[in-house]
Amino acid sequence: MIRAGAQALWSHWRRHPIQLLTLIIGLALATGLWTGVQAINAQARLSYDRAAATLGQDRLPALEGALTLADFARARRAGWPVSPVVEGRLPGGLRLLGIDPFTLPQTPGTAMPDLSEPDLLRAFLAAEVAFAAPDTLARLPETLPPARALEGLAPGVVLLDLQAAQSVLGSEGITRLLVGGPTPDPLDQLPDLLPGTRVAQPAGGGDIARLTDSFHLNLTAFGLLAFAVGLFIVHATIGLAFEQRRTLFRTLRALGLPARVLGGLLAAELLAFTLVAGALGILLGYLVAAALLPGVAATLSGLYGAGVEGALTLSPVWWMSGFAMAGAGMAIAGAASLHRIVTLPVLAPAMPRAWARSQRRSVWMQGAAGLVLLGGAAGLAVFGTGLVVGFVTLGALLVGAALLLPPVLTLVLDAGAARARGAVAQWLWADTRQQVPGLSLALMALLLALAANIGVGTMVGSFRATFVGWLDQRLASELYITAEDMAQADAIEAWVAPQVDAVLPIVSVETDLAGAPGALFAVADHPTYRDNWPLLDAVPAVWDQVAAGAGVLVNEQLARREELWAGTSIVVPVLGQTPILGVYSDYGNPRGEAMLGLAAFEAVFPQAERRRMALRVAPDAADALAETLRDRFDLTGDGVVAQAQVKAFSLRVFEQTFAVTAALNVLTLGVAAFALWASLTTLGTMRLPQVAPVWALGLTRAQLAVADLGRALLLAALTGAVAVPVGIALAWVLLAVVNVQAFGWRLPLLPDPGGWLRLGGWTLTAAVLAAAVPAWRLWRMPPSDLVKVFAHER
Repeated sequence: MIRAGAQALWSHWRRHPIQLLTLIIGLALATGLWTGVQAINAQARLSYDRAAATLGQDRLPALEGALTLADFARARRAGWPVSPVVEGRLPGGLRLLGIDPFTLPQTPGTAMPDLSEPDLLRAFLAAEVAFAAPDTLARLPETLPPARALEGLAPGVVLLDLQAAQSVLGSEGITRLLVGGPTPDPLDQLPDLLPGTRVAQPAGGGDIARLTDSFHLNLTAFGLLAFAVGLFIVHATIGLAFEQRRTLFRTLRALGLPARVLGGLLAAELLAFTLVAGALGILLGYLVAAALLPGVAATLSGLYGAGVEGALTLSPVWWMSGFAMAGAGMAIAGAASLHRIVTLPVLAPAMPRAWARSQRRSVWMQGAAGLVLLGGAAGLAVFGTGLVVGFVTLGALLVGAALLLPPVLTLVLDAGAARARGAVAQWLWADTRQQVPGLSLALMALLLALAANIGVGTMVGSFRATFVGWLDQRLASELYITAEDMAQADAIEAWVAPQVDAVLPIVSVETDLAGAPGALFAVADHPTYRDNWPLLDAVPAVWDQVAAGAGVLVNEQLARREELWAGTSIVVPVLGQTPILGVYSDYGNPRGEAMLGLAAFEAVFPQAERRRMALRVAPDAADALAETLRDRFDLTGDGVVAQAQVKAFSLRVFEQTFAVTAALNVLTLGVAAFALWASLTTLGTMRLPQVAPVWALGLTRAQLAVADLGRALLLAALTGAVAVPVGIALAWVLLAVVNVQAFGWRLPLLPDPGGWLRLGGWTLTAAVLAAAVPAWRLWRMPPSDLVKVFAHER
């Protein structure tokens, strides 16, 4: 009996291969997009762990400040187990680390070269060999010694001998002293031996990870959204398949197949589909991750300075999560139908009215649930705090809007039917309303995809417009100079001062701000800052007070994180309790910063290096002056940078940042269009009992096909209209809630009606394409098939 029941159930899929394909593809798409995002996140975090473990920095404290080799020698003579490290940046985003192999602590899990061979040690000390990760070797500049591959080293990191690294970087200083053993005195006494330094505790692998958590949470949110959209396809397909097999279920139950056995067979059927679709989804996820990973790596490198390997590493974590999500998705999609099968009386599955009563969820209860979720989203947006709360707000907003869509469509179609004149018009409105339950899941998926596109597109557009305007203000100087050392900086300033309108020093020191690592910058008293620097909050005569050293300006991130606005105060090392005179916008910077008047800064930090400067010069003379400076002082690379170059680089990083989000938007919309096509195709064959009587009353097949196209266009247009306010609300949450919690700044919401109209055009096009095949089949359907409807019991 079980074997016969299984064969009978499978016969449905043999007769409906497109429906089977839709089910498998729907779950594979949902699983694939989720798995792809998880693979990207897992690869990035693996790279973060390797970067944090480089030289044991995630486990060892370090001494930071203006250090030299003499300081290192002094600390070693005093019995401190320190090891010097030199760190700097190379062209192409590479990170150079100079080490002393004799004193470097050996920490477990750290990728270190084996220098036990005398010849290799001699070559390393003579700057004849370097070490880098395997996928970094091809990116090394020719100026470096030949490099060997070192497995486990973070991507983008190059290891050199200490003095060789100093020579490459053109610096005699030391970035930090790692403390790698028992100390003769408490660690906090080491700065007493070397004044002007401070102890930095180990990062614990979290510095880069914390900075990029918001980015990866954003990707995860889109993965969940894509999974939810794909799940609508699976839910709709399973529901329609159960609807088509009502008579089969009645027959099997009447022949003696117990309800539990029937439910078990159906569950085994869904399990088999889960395994097949899950495997396909994991393969698709790997392909998606491999295609998007280079863009993610470029984004994380440009925005956060985080190196991520460009090659994907197979990990059991993300492919097991793919199977788990596929199983969970299938269970969610099929649970309601299975419950109805095992709880209905024996003959009820073949009774349309009984089946409809068991399948229906009250429209008003669904609408009430949607309103509750929207109310909860509003409450969280106003009173909630934290990044996770922000994404919960987004989830409640999207799910609540999706639940409200069918009731809204029903009300609109009821109003249209009430105002319709003529039998055909009334039938069209009534027939469209009748299709809403069968198409509701596909339309909800379309709503989610459209709202995500509108919301994220509005956020990106608002960010771009604000960011470009902010760059124009912040990058007011025509040229930016970086000297190799202080002597060259003094020579450049003395030579160029008579030829330009102003020389504005760019000098800073690393310090703690409100208990967290940050930077303190000096700001000159010049119209460049008074006229262009964007302030969000300020005391009266703010620039006069800054020039007098009466206080500091802080960036928006620090102000929002610590609630430090104009009129409050902040503790700055060396300065003590310092008044806050204003708050300035600082997009793209994840950490806190402050600005102090130049005169006051030089009085407190006389040893701070002034190797960087901005030049104010007539725009038409900037290029010629830049070439002269390059030739006269042998400045290369970043030594002389024009304003346009800085803007172009910043905008390039900006575009890379949202490239992956845009790709996921397109994929999500594509999945939603597929869901609509699948539902329309399946419903096309089930609608014959409604279509045949109208055909028999005089409407031609061509008119019925056109009516099907019009119905799809109407439902898509109504869904698009609902998606616009939902998308705007989504954009507001992203800008005013999530962005503030993730990055520490808030952006204005700038509408983009043109973009919404273009998206609406694509939506209607997708609806026409989705309805084209069912409409064409109806148009070409033999009249005999329509006549047969009247010969069957309905």
